[in-house]
Amino acid sequence: MNFPVTRLRRLRKSPQIRDIFKETRLHKDNLIYPIFVKKGLKNGEKEEIPTMPDEFRYSVDDAVDYLKTLESKGLKSTIIFGMPLNNEKDEIGSPAFDKYGIVQETIRKLKKETNLVVISDVCLCQYTSHGHCGLVKNGEILNDESLEYLSKVALSHAEAGADIIAPSDMMDGRVLAIREILDENEYYNVAIMSYSAKYASSFYNPFREAVCSSPSFGDRKTYQMDPSNLKEAIRESELDIIEGADVLMVKPALAYLDVIKTLKLEFNLPLAAYNVSGEYSMLKSAIKEDYLTEDAIFESLLSIKRAGADLIITHFAKDIIDKI
Repeated sequence: MNFPVTRLRRLRKSPQIRDIFKETRLHKDNLIYPIFVKKGLKNGEKEEIPTMPDEFRYSVDDAVDYLKTLESKGLKSTIIFGMPLNNEKDEIGSPAFDKYGIVQETIRKLKKETNLVVISDVCLCQYTSHGHCGLVKNGEILNDESLEYLSKVALSHAEAGADIIAPSDMMDGRVLAIREILDENEYYNVAIMSYSAKYASSFYNPFREAVCSSPSFGDRKTYQMDPSNLKEAIRESELDIIEGADVLMVKPALAYLDVIKTLKLEFNLPLAAYNVSGEYSMLKSAIKEDYLTEDAIFESLLSIKRAGADLIITHFAKDIIDKI
């Protein structure tokens, strides 16, 4: 035995000693803050989200102002989720690729007034009357027919000034379809952050309430991944790389740390992880009830970083940005 020659407590005996031997660190540069922007809201009348404590839906101006505040504290990046008016939704999600849509307007204003890296979520679920991420016919979510419309959304975001396009729909072939339409229109330098391993998770429920995107029938298990599968995540990610993805993503994060670790070891692309709404609300509620302290926020984010994520999309960014 090495004891007492080897005493690991020597490297833990003071805060200063622990700091210099810290293996994993959170940096402000690693955090991406998701924000909800809703059409029809007047400036100053942000809406509370009951399922997500301390999160709100904003008007375009209020969203940009709030992001400016976070930028002043060191935030470098945001991802935008839009909500159209209910009476605008249709079968093909046309508000999603409207040149003057809520996301497009937010992108333009952010690029004009901030230095943030602007990421746009590309999906149809918030904009379709049926709430699915692709087109629907006879109760079936269509794959190939959906690619044309997802590509239109991506192009409209690039035209507005988005730095990174993030398709979250999980239709097969959507990365290639988006890469092709971006390149055809000379948006060669707009990157694609693919939701390459997006699982059909119960941890999304608060988000679906937040953006009113619950499907009107069925579920999303025919296109989002089975939570039981790890090898499938490798296959999905490999295909997205072949199709032109610049960044991979795992969603959710905390229940899928093994997937994050596996993809980090398997591939040499930057890797993002989405610390989703259910993970956020779960911890927020526990902290509010004094079951946990706010240290649990740092511990959970450290676990995501330690597993291998280079970037973390998290609603906690606003809570910790000035504490890092």
